[in-house]
Amino acid sequence: MARLARINLTPVKGLGLNHPRSVALGPAGAEGNRRFYLICAGRLYNGADHGPLVSIAAAFEGERLRLSLPDGSEFEAEIELGERVETDFWGRAVGGRVVEGPWSEALSEFAGAALTLVQSERPGTASDIAVGTLIGRGSCERLAAELRAPIDPRRFRMLLELDGLEQHEEDGWNARLLQVGEAVLVAGGPVPRCVVTTQDPDTGLVSLDPLRAIKRFRGLRDGRYVDFGIYFDVLRAGRVSVGDEVLPL
Repeated sequence: MARLARINLTPVKGLGLNHPRSVALGPAGAEGNRRFYLICAGRLYNGADHGPLVSIAAAFEGERLRLSLPDGSEFEAEIELGERVETDFWGRAVGGRVVEGPWSEALSEFAGAALTLVQSERPGTASDIAVGTLIGRGSCERLAAELRAPIDPRRFRMLLELDGLEQHEEDGWNARLLQVGEAVLVAGGPVPRCVVTTQDPDTGLVSLDPLRAIKRFRGLRDGRYVDFGIYFDVLRAGRVSVGDEVLPL
């Protein structure tokens, strides 16, 4: 029987993951997930540009954002919004407001690039083409066998990790309804993967090549996409918790 094994979310796209035991899911996805993102010269900037961003911890509570850097420095303040900007998210325009305060300067110094922190105008729009993603750990175990090395599922930065599935069993759920805790999800199509999966989830440094391994044993979709995990949307809002059963309806 499939169960929810771990929740992975972050207030700032590309920064370190948090692992709450429970989270509210709604039409915009997980509450507070990827509410902020980074741009550089007007372009989206994330772990594909600078992997070590994952070593920065972020917390967003109420209207206060806190960033904790690896050197022990912290930056915390209430959110104040400035000018409106529009950013291309892989062919999809996302509107946002520049966040005033200490964060952009601190992140720029850390990454060695002129970064601007932005809050999305609408929750859920800065996540992906769907509001959530999920992966079965059985799929990660299959990949580990191919690589002959342990695989930490956090490499894939999926919102929900599931135990109790056969390898890639989740791929067969497209368009099915899933009961998870109080929520009902609609399973979607496959998630194409990028270079971030090659990076250690704690340091952001390249340490393995899952992309090549996935291509070797799964092939390419449409001759170009390396798929791993699936998208989902939320049909009925509700709270989900680690340990909840995952029941295809």
